[in-house]
Amino acid sequence: MLGWALTFFIVAIIAAVLGFGGIAGASAGIAQILFVVFLVLAVVAGVSRALRGRQP
Repeated sequence: MLGWALTFFIVAIIAAVLGFGGIAGASAGIAQILFVVFLVLAVVAGVSRALRGRQP
């Protein structure tokens, strides 16, 4: 998930440099959404691992 966010971020930077404002804005928006989803999933995984504890 983080890899996809970085990919869209790089596409946004390249599009912005080349002057494609619409594509750059859309790619940046997608990258932000994917990054937030990644963070939420990482927190949920960490909390569930902490609550479960060690298995015997």
